[in-house]
Amino acid sequence: MALPTDLLYTEEHEWIRREGDDVVTVGITEHAQEQLGSIVYVELPDDDSEVAKSDSLGQIESTKSVSDLYAPVSGQVIEVNAALEENPELINSAPYEDGWIVKLRLESSEELDELLSPQEYKDHVADA
Repeated sequence: MALPTDLLYTEEHEWIRREGDDVVTVGITEHAQEQLGSIVYVELPDDDSEVAKSDSLGQIESTKSVSDLYAPVSGQVIEVNAALEENPELINSAPYEDGWIVKLRLESSEELDELLSPQEYKDHVADA
């Protein structure tokens, strides 16, 4: 499993890309989308909504199941990937590029220190 090295990860299989001092992009990992199977629907949060770390950001529905998407950090939703409404399969085809889900303005960058490095996430998946 090849993992982008510029990302941070959660044990719940979300990835986080820091876009600036206080903005992050969030998606699900390649491992997660493989486990879910073909994604057919994504419920996105409302723009400007506030989320706390571990809150549900929405749901991802696949041919196998429905799964919650959790906020890896606390913050404000500043953008959702509207392309997923028409093409949820972007998460399957490009989970780290076009398949991103939401952009958040961080409440506290200190929460990033609690996330997994690429190697820690790789070890976590291998242990599962």
